[in-house]
Amino acid sequence: MAQALRDRKVAILATDGVERVELEQPRGALYGAGAQSEILSIHPGEIQARQFDLNPAGTFPVDRLVADASAEDYDALLLPGGTMNPDQLRMNKDAVGFVKAFVASGKPIAAICHGPWTLVEADAVRGRRLTSWPSIRTDLRNAGAEVVDEEVVVDGQFVSSRSPADLPAFCRTIIEQFAKAPSEASG
Repeated sequence: MAQALRDRKVAILATDGVERVELEQPRGALYGAGAQSEILSIHPGEIQARQFDLNPAGTFPVDRLVADASAEDYDALLLPGGTMNPDQLRMNKDAVGFVKAFVASGKPIAAICHGPWTLVEADAVRGRRLTSWPSIRTDLRNAGAEVVDEEVVVDGQFVSSRSPADLPAFCRTIIEQFAKAPSEASG
């Protein structure tokens, strides 16, 4: 699978409080499979990463404001977790609008840990089978999702995982799922 994602462009939607390992490991796996990625955020500059939600864990440079991005520019979307990250994203109209557009496009979306919170806000989980960090499972159920406790879940365009412990399976699965989708954004 060394070049399974060659010529694919993946949006990573994140802001301050992103769980470092949930952005870094999938991004590395995507890069290893030949994909390009861009970090989209709600503010310019850098976003502050965390480890276990509590400890500062460095920064990531923002490539583009989500307000200036279009789902048409990307082949897939990654929503990393961390408690603060999706909590801020789901309160930002540009971030939620971008996620809604991505859902409407039918392109693959991967969310881990607290990442599905933004999908809830975009009203995208009704009738979908997903997993997440335990503390947001009630939110997913209340939004109409079928919630399961599994390492990685694929349902249509969605891939979801529970926590950093699931990253090996999550990374393998997002590469497989992203590779199955037609490449439209590159070029």
